[in-house]
Amino acid sequence: MRRCSDRPRLARAAALGEDGSAVVEFVFLGVLLLVPVVYFVLTVAALQGASFAAAGAADHAAKAFAQAADDASAHAAAEASVRVALSDFGLAEQSARLEVACDRSPCLQAGTAVRASVHVDVPLPLSPVTSAFGLTVGRIDASATQIVGRFR
Repeated sequence: MRRCSDRPRLARAAALGEDGSAVVEFVFLGVLLLVPVVYFVLTVAALQGASFAAAGAADHAAKAFAQAADDASAHAAAEASVRVALSDFGLAEQSARLEVACDRSPCLQAGTAVRASVHVDVPLPLSPVTSAFGLTVGRIDASATQIVGRFR
């Protein structure tokens, strides 16, 4: 027969087997849930950075094209401005494509509207795989229009 004084001792013995497991579970679940949240934040930041890069690249490409003296130097200046804008945001120049269109011909005639469109494929953050495999977060498109001035 058991006495009443044995109950606290039995309760203590049963509790000793569970001592400290809650801390381990909280740490494990915290890390397990935190990693996807951090990767999601990095992905959103990569998309936001690419959108800033694409908008800046399109704007500067249109301005550089409209201020050039001839078509060859205009295309070279627009491509160089896209490379600089992408490198400012840590994106590879292979991930972007530039398209320049004019509303009339010749392109550098005064009053012509020059439209520069930049398409950027955003790579997966922290991924060693290049965009050549087609593994990207998405594509960001931006465009800007600039009028060729009379006095250049």
